[in-house]
Amino acid sequence: MKVLVVAVSARMLATLADADGYEVVALDRFGDVDLRAIAPGATARRSVALVALADDVEADAVVYGAGLENRPDLVARLAAGRELLGTPAELLPAVRDPWTLGEVVRMPETVRAASGDGWLRKPLRGGGGRGIRRWTGGRLRPTEVLQRHVDGLSCSAVAVGNGRDAVVLGITEQLHRGYAWIGNAMLADAEIEEALGGACEAVVARFGVRGAFGVDAIWDGRGLWVLEVNPRPTASLELFGPGTFALHVRGARGQVLDGRLPVPCEKVKLVLFADRDIRAPALEFWPAGLVRDIPHPGELIRRGQPVCTLVGPEVVSGAELLAALPEAVGTRA
Repeated sequence: MKVLVVAVSARMLATLADADGYEVVALDRFGDVDLRAIAPGATARRSVALVALADDVEADAVVYGAGLENRPDLVARLAAGRELLGTPAELLPAVRDPWTLGEVVRMPETVRAASGDGWLRKPLRGGGGRGIRRWTGGRLRPTEVLQRHVDGLSCSAVAVGNGRDAVVLGITEQLHRGYAWIGNAMLADAEIEEALGGACEAVVARFGVRGAFGVDAIWDGRGLWVLEVNPRPTASLELFGPGTFALHVRGARGQVLDGRLPVPCEKVKLVLFADRDIRAPALEFWPAGLVRDIPHPGELIRRGQPVCTLVGPEVVSGAELLAALPEAVGTRA
């Protein structure tokens, strides 16, 4: 079966699909070296342009990743004439709405206007923690909300739904710089896993989520506060082994999610961002087995943009992972 993958970064999903025997075509914003090694495709800088490129791609099925869960119109366009391997477009608005989600799971108070301290200003349809900051007063944009800040451990579930039930593959600690997501580390905590598992079951039962998805939350030491649901494969899916994409397909098709589940094969994933404008180095620069999302030699990477992804078999600090790289990542632009 030929599968079209469309996402901000398609390399992870393409790799998982290729490992499970699917033929892959990939459209994303980067077209990294290791993506092109396994999947032909094209690049564009915006989701609208990626979906326009997809109109001319022949494929039996399509799977969408990060960047499209907030655009049900584009998901519907991708699904035209293809099998959609994921949550259908018409189900996305409800599961992405914080007030509707708050009817099913416990969430921090979310409002459009407030007074006092202790609030975060965040995009209503955001992703990856981008745009979140402490609210110090002032008017919000129409696309923003305020959410009560909750102290605790930032965590997430990696799960697969079939529209009725959910199975949890594992839970992770979310790694952040400020409020922006930069990675995940596998987490072993039975109490948190049970709470996140209950949230995943409730989400699938209420919203009909299909395929791989994630639930982001805060554990305050006593209970769980759900922040959002990502009703599409999440970045931490990469931490799991063979059969991961095949399970996603089973869930997307509404099939029973029984049998042996994929197990963790990696422990930590960390995205490295450029702290200045750089040019990507030669391919031999990158340590074998550690680096994913490898940029093309000489490619200009602007300050704040992702350079590469580091994936390791042990839970180590970001500093230790970075120490495995040569002294400087790339050269100055």
